[in-house]
Amino acid sequence: MLSSIEFMTAEEALYLIDFILPRYSLSTLQETVFCGVWAGQTYAEIAERAGYEHSYIRDVGFKLWQMMSEALGQKVSKSNLRAIVSRYARVQWSGDRPLPLSEPSELNDQHLTSHRPDFQQVMEASESPNLEFPSGPVPLTSSLYVERRPIEFRLYAEIMKPGSLVRIKGQPQTGKTSLLLRLLAYAKQQRLRTVSISLHKADREVMTHFDRFLRWLSANVSRQLNLTPQLEDYWNLDIGSKVSCTAYFEEYVFAQVQEPVLIALDEINQIFEYPNISNDFLPLLRSWYEDAKEFEVWKKVRWVIVHSTDVYVPLNINQSPFNVGLSLSLPDFTADQTLDLAQRHGFDWAKESSALEYLQPLINMVGGRPNLIRLALYYLKQTGTTLKQLLDDAPTTSGIYGTHLRNQLLILRSHPDLTHHYRQIVQSDEPIELEAITIYRLENMGLVRLVGNRVQPACELYRQFFKFQLADI
Repeated sequence: MLSSIEFMTAEEALYLIDFILPRYSLSTLQETVFCGVWAGQTYAEIAERAGYEHSYIRDVGFKLWQMMSEALGQKVSKSNLRAIVSRYARVQWSGDRPLPLSEPSELNDQHLTSHRPDFQQVMEASESPNLEFPSGPVPLTSSLYVERRPIEFRLYAEIMKPGSLVRIKGQPQTGKTSLLLRLLAYAKQQRLRTVSISLHKADREVMTHFDRFLRWLSANVSRQLNLTPQLEDYWNLDIGSKVSCTAYFEEYVFAQVQEPVLIALDEINQIFEYPNISNDFLPLLRSWYEDAKEFEVWKKVRWVIVHSTDVYVPLNINQSPFNVGLSLSLPDFTADQTLDLAQRHGFDWAKESSALEYLQPLINMVGGRPNLIRLALYYLKQTGTTLKQLLDDAPTTSGIYGTHLRNQLLILRSHPDLTHHYRQIVQSDEPIELEAITIYRLENMGLVRLVGNRVQPACELYRQFFKFQLADI
């Protein structure tokens, strides 16, 4: 049991900080510094990843260690942090007298015992997880969410900056919406008001006219901020839709909301297929971001833009929102992240030194695609089948990916031109060149990955399945 403490993650250690410093809530940057030091990073490395000066990060760390030293009654520093916190966890876990806390009369042992997290439950959760079928975003309450550090830390720090803009790009079903859910939850914890707009939820009629799209957007933002839409009071055809929408946000929406507002636009790539919308809305979005440099009202707003593909919309470089702010790409799972997820599923073999070697055939087949890995681990856990059996059937319609593969095939065959190009891709042993718009359409379906300016199948699973299915066309 004590060995589990020695391998405490940064997140588990942060649980303890809430009890070591019960009347103090760590800022995002303090959490970033704490987790970085816990992971063995230098101040310089933390500063580079977080985008701050080295001296500033060192000062943040020094003040945090000083507060912990006063609370614990002993010297805490960067070098002994893990030892001190681990010892504190061991004492609390074993039920012995806790280390001294400041003002013990206000915070007694009973309070600590009743409110501290159950570390045995936290650390052993992966041994008996409550598995949900892997469909859609990973719920906030799930123990199966795998962090992509330091991406989360950089996002959390960035959205706390007035007038910031963050762009999150990733292939379909790589965890973008799961990450967005956690970003929105974090923003709420930091007392930001949040708005989440999924572009794929917009009716086709909304995309027929730019004015209608802006009214749809304005009404959605209003309702999510618990405001009654008052569009008619601000919409004026004589001044145009852009000015009307801007005035609506400035004079009505943000004037009614005192707190900072995080507005997330999920699947914004949906509008790339509607030039009548994208050619006007994307420059407008860029102008709102730029207005934060001059107008206080726009400093309230933090933008998060989530998209699945590169941008193939011709925009003036000074009008595009895709070359400003913080850009982060959400990659496929690494081998270590795949192993982490296997351990969270409670597999005994995942604790062995040979676990990565055992998982490698799965990684080779699905290429680190999070949704495909999650599905495989779910079936391995629920059915008791062997990994070899699962992979032998994987690229067939009778395997665990059968429904997914049939859906992809159906969509692909509805576009004969794409079917022709994808047949070339899966039959080639090397990445091939295609027109940018073709790459965009295939990437939007999640069927390819970019290798420089060329493309190849997104994973071996797709290569094998589609090579057989498209052989006769």
